[in-house]
Amino acid sequence: MTVKENLYTGRITSIDVFRGITIFAMIFVNELAGVQNVPLWMKHALAEEDRMTFVDIVFPAFLFIVGMSIPFAINTRLKKGGTSIKIWTHTIKRTIALLVMGLYMVNAEYGYNEAEMFIPIALWGFLAYTLPIPIWNQYSKNFSKPLQYSLQYGAIGLLIIMYFLYVQDTGEIGMTIKWWGILGLIGWAYLITFIAYWFTKGTKIGMLVILVICIGINIAHAAQWDQKEGFSWIGVIGSHFAHTSIVVAGVITSLFFFENNSKRILNLKAIVFAVFLFAIGYGLRPYFEVSKIRATPSWCLYTAGICVLLYYLLYYIIEVKKIVQWSNFIMPAASNPLLIYIIPGIILYLNMLLGIHILPEAFTSGIPGILWSLIFTIIMVFIVQFFNKVHIKLRL
Repeated sequence: MTVKENLYTGRITSIDVFRGITIFAMIFVNELAGVQNVPLWMKHALAEEDRMTFVDIVFPAFLFIVGMSIPFAINTRLKKGGTSIKIWTHTIKRTIALLVMGLYMVNAEYGYNEAEMFIPIALWGFLAYTLPIPIWNQYSKNFSKPLQYSLQYGAIGLLIIMYFLYVQDTGEIGMTIKWWGILGLIGWAYLITFIAYWFTKGTKIGMLVILVICIGINIAHAAQWDQKEGFSWIGVIGSHFAHTSIVVAGVITSLFFFENNSKRILNLKAIVFAVFLFAIGYGLRPYFEVSKIRATPSWCLYTAGICVLLYYLLYYIIEVKKIVQWSNFIMPAASNPLLIYIIPGIILYLNMLLGIHILPEAFTSGIPGILWSLIFTIIMVFIVQFFNKVHIKLRL
């Protein structure tokens, strides 16, 4: 892999804003999940349903953003003299971090026998969400190195101990992979896309081929080929390649907009790409339906197409028309997305640990519940803004 000299090198505010809006929406819908009596379009569609809602677009939007950032991240590291070994090592470390965090967060939710555990699940969950902060914090140059290493390796040691403190509902010691969690799913899709981007040398044609392969594997998975002899491997990787298709679509979109070191007002390639995604998704829907829970091909393609158009709108507003001031509020979240994602979990388990129930019953249903979810999300933005100012910023 070599430096892409024709890739735009300036700061791309529209991508930052897209990331900020997406993480804001993710915090909002996560809080909204516990609210009763809200419109159907504000809840995930059920697994057996052939439909998707606004909520079902949020996770793929984050996958899409991960993909949009990959070309610039790799190019920056190459320009700074990063070797292949260093870049691959960094990518694998980042993937492992996402997988481990996802694994711990999922096991904190269910599948445990608290009565047999040495510590209450509230404390276990609080630590699961809190310990990534000292491990992955971006410490300032003036911060004491011995203290930094003590915090980092101490937190890693505690996570290892927590593994053995966990008791499953079957009575077995240690966690299980129930599913990878949102962060883990992002981790797998990120790793697969990175590998594909590296070996295709980041060419648009190469990544389009990878996209077709991902769609093909997803179709095979949706068609239950894993039930056929010799194809059991499809059951293992099928959903990961479904999510990867969305990340790859994000990569391709970045290349359409920012290759050749320029910013274009009219981008016919991006429009054609969005039409292609919608058309294939529409053609496949009668066979496999639309479902986020099942990660069906049409869901992946529809959401990727929506993300292309949403980004195009942001690109036009921010990069072309230079209307940027409105986005200042969400920029703290855009610059520290992992921290703002885990803060609600820290608050949840801290409240459980202390036996605190802050939210009145009236705010758990209907319009009051929706308003509370919005207010809670805004509060999270202010909290992460504070953490940014005191130099607590997570970087994988």
